[in-house]
Amino acid sequence: MSAPSRMRLYCLPYSGASAMVYMRWRRALPDWLHICPLELPGRGMRMEEPLQRDIKALAAQLAQEISHDLSAPYALFGHSLGGLLAFELAHALHARNLPAPLALFASGTAGPAQRDVSEYAIEKTDEQLIARLRQLQGTTEEALANPELMQLMLPILRADFLLCGSFNYGERPQLGMPIHVLGGKQDSVRADQLLDWQREAASGFSLDWFDGHHFFLMQQESAVLRCVRRYAEAHLARWRNGAARQLAAS
Repeated sequence: MSAPSRMRLYCLPYSGASAMVYMRWRRALPDWLHICPLELPGRGMRMEEPLQRDIKALAAQLAQEISHDLSAPYALFGHSLGGLLAFELAHALHARNLPAPLALFASGTAGPAQRDVSEYAIEKTDEQLIARLRQLQGTTEEALANPELMQLMLPILRADFLLCGSFNYGERPQLGMPIHVLGGKQDSVRADQLLDWQREAASGFSLDWFDGHHFFLMQQESAVLRCVRRYAEAHLARWRNGAARQLAAS
């Protein structure tokens, strides 16, 4: 029996977004790297489900939902809030003794240990949410001026901010997989905040920079995907080599 030649990349969206933001990655990446966007409750195909405001509860829910699909190699990717949620998901998987991801990709998000989430713990008004969207430079003025679109988007964004505000670091062991951090050179997330991810990784850390603000993920999509592919390819090769050695020894 040969080792799997593919790996899954479970992708977690940023605040206010749905899984659709990662769908175009499927066309841009090779077949061996299978993009699996995780839809969160209250949006997209899960619009009828209540929005979640507790990050640990959501991580536990997602861990249960993907628990039957972890026999093959996989990694986790999250941007902004998605990066923090990916961190919680990795811990939720570990707590359930499920197979660990080969790597965690944390994009555009500060390390959890020194993270201050107090500003997100208080429910925001529509005006405050729109001001924040404008600051992040990821939403066009045309979209911000569209009442119908904002009526759909703002409740999700409000819940996602409270989701972030529910985060509590606590003392937990380091994660047993490498952590790859991606940052925007013009983003408000500082270098020291990105480097803080080092304390969470027991087996490897990297930091890659890209031109752009908070949404460099979209502004520099090709460069970001080349970076993700490079690391994923190396991890899959190591995993296959390890599996082959185990098979030979059995």
